[in-house]
Amino acid sequence: MIPTATVTSPDISLFRRLRFVLVETSRAGNVGSVARAMKTMGFSELVLVAPKCEDPLNDPEAVAFASGAIDVLRNARIVSDIQSALDGCNFAAAVSARLREFSPPVWTPRAFSAHAAGQATLMPAVVFGNERVGLPNHIVEACNVLINIPANPDYSSLNLSQAAQVLAYEARLAALGDGIDAGAVGFHGDAASVTQIDGMYEHLEQALVAVGFLNADNPKKLMPRLKRLFARTGLETEEVNILRGIARAILGRTPPRD
Repeated sequence: MIPTATVTSPDISLFRRLRFVLVETSRAGNVGSVARAMKTMGFSELVLVAPKCEDPLNDPEAVAFASGAIDVLRNARIVSDIQSALDGCNFAAAVSARLREFSPPVWTPRAFSAHAAGQATLMPAVVFGNERVGLPNHIVEACNVLINIPANPDYSSLNLSQAAQVLAYEARLAALGDGIDAGAVGFHGDAASVTQIDGMYEHLEQALVAVGFLNADNPKKLMPRLKRLFARTGLETEEVNILRGIARAILGRTPPRD
């Protein structure tokens, strides 16, 4: 089974452990595109096996397609065979749209990513074949698993960089989780205190009574329902002040009720 026995000391981060391997790539632009796909998801280790394009790390098309991922492209290694490409790895996954009669277990990108992220001692690699002919059978059969991207069965053709992007994306989700850090997005004010919110409710209730929307003698469940509504929002101090300002404006324009 690929890979060889020489295993390096693992870095616990999947972003450092996961290696992308391209076998006999024909277009330098595809090498650059894969470098870009990797960097957008936080990965950097790229190995090329016997590329068919000349000088793929400096080709103008590769540089153009890499865009801001020139560092990933320029740091890529070029080797002559798959054994050299996988030296230091202990788990190899062949990526192919074509299923083989004799192949290792077939996994989805998500299953592979969860497996790779969940084991800090795993030094995994994903192996992509040539744009036209894919991976040869002997490489697929020697890998631990075969990754098949569950695309549209009527048109399952992904180009090389698209396939690499799918794998890099799933690996990132597995490493970090799929939640978005809401604290890093948009403006966030100070959370309102319980005292501030209680004062707002009292003020709002007065305004609703003043306009006749709330019957003070028969309030039913209006205020508890409003409290539940606002409790789901995570009120900030400024938002409480806005609501109290609205209540103040209503009370200022509403004549006293008899």
